[in-house]
Amino acid sequence: MDFLLPDFTPAYPEIFLLFMICVVMLADLFAGEKNKLLSFYLSLLTLAGCMAVSYSVYSTEIRYTFSGMFVSDAMSDTLKLMIYPTVAAVLIYSRSYLSLRGLLKGEFFCLALFATLGMMVMVSASHLITLYLGLELLSLSLYAMVALQRESSIATEAAIKFFVLGALASGFLLYGMSMLYGATGTLHITELVQSMQQGIADRNIFIVGLVFVVAGISFKLSAVPFHMWVPDIYEGAPTAITLFIGSAPKLAAFGFVMRLLVEGLGELATDWQGMLVLLSVASMTVGNFVAIAQQNIKRMLAYSTISHIGFVLLGFIAIGENGYSSAMFYIVAYVLMTLGAFGVIMLLSREGFEADQITDFKGLNQRNPWLAFMMLIIMFSMAGVPPMIGFYAKLAVFQAVLEAGYVWLVVVAVVLALIGAFYYLRIVKFMYFDIAEDPQPVLFKSDVRILISANGLAILLLGIFPQALMGLSLSAIQYSM
Repeated sequence: MDFLLPDFTPAYPEIFLLFMICVVMLADLFAGEKNKLLSFYLSLLTLAGCMAVSYSVYSTEIRYTFSGMFVSDAMSDTLKLMIYPTVAAVLIYSRSYLSLRGLLKGEFFCLALFATLGMMVMVSASHLITLYLGLELLSLSLYAMVALQRESSIATEAAIKFFVLGALASGFLLYGMSMLYGATGTLHITELVQSMQQGIADRNIFIVGLVFVVAGISFKLSAVPFHMWVPDIYEGAPTAITLFIGSAPKLAAFGFVMRLLVEGLGELATDWQGMLVLLSVASMTVGNFVAIAQQNIKRMLAYSTISHIGFVLLGFIAIGENGYSSAMFYIVAYVLMTLGAFGVIMLLSREGFEADQITDFKGLNQRNPWLAFMMLIIMFSMAGVPPMIGFYAKLAVFQAVLEAGYVWLVVVAVVLALIGAFYYLRIVKFMYFDIAEDPQPVLFKSDVRILISANGLAILLLGIFPQALMGLSLSAIQYSM
């Protein structure tokens, strides 16, 4: 029997990244303590190379390889091209912060790149095993990153909580996948749909599997009531790690939901739609109300994340290309805002001091007017104030849900969005109307100044001219379905 080699072309970005991870590890081993920045620059070079490779193999065609376990389509390629600059931005924001805390090591960069590889596998998975493999590669890397600051008892506690609850979520997901396999006899995502359409699958077993799958997804998305790990991990982990957890993996999570719920379980859309309605309303309610009571800004942003996930789920509830593209637009907007918010927190932090209290932002306009203005843009966007990207993102998902006939859900979401605006605008009040407790000017390097400026400008311009990003999101969805 002849063995045919699979077509490696769709997986070139993953192969290149895996090769470069080995290069980074070897370079760090031989450079040692002599050149701490070598791994940093090599990681940025790796991400730039991945972007070039992904762009070169980009295609609107749907291409399967590795016996149909891996797919390359417009959605996966687009998400990958968004993941690379996001991870690069995290590394640039984090450099000074990690250096001051003795964490600027090869381990951090290798784990970040392994997590990136996990994200890439997740968004290109067309098989339940591949999907789970990508998820676990990402999760295990994140667990280790949270525990990098070994001398910190808070970080160690956060890592243990993250690991235990993550394992629980994986158990839910695996059990749900095993039920789907039991009902259909296949692990291929596309064949799950065919089994339902042909009436081969046992619908009752399928529904039970669906419930466990949605529960597992909710853990990973941090949707209520599976959100309990988020505030502790956001607060306990070093801010650079928190930024990584809160940004690029959300893009991969969107791809994960699209592959599993939309492509694999699309025939049961009316069943998971009802579950997502409950998860969405609960997330928006708990996230916004509990965030108001927080004094720690990292915990506040954790509950803010929970509420934003509720808004993202609205796009999936709408069911259809318009809804899914709106959800994709929202997740990109959220990642941009998260990058900026945690970037500012790290810029305010210094050796022996974490700017993790809301009061640390008092009088920021007196200390660095430009940084205060960037934070104002970010907070206005998170609150949904026009003309920022956050406003258009909310408007897009509201329109999609209205078209689906959920008028009451839009009313609830608008009210909760207005309530949520309070804790964002409170930060603006502290920055501009309170006196600084520490009058020392905030200084930072030119590369970070350029990045935070580009970050704020992107939030503003993509809100004023959202057509390009919305069109990109829509075409990515259309060419993949």
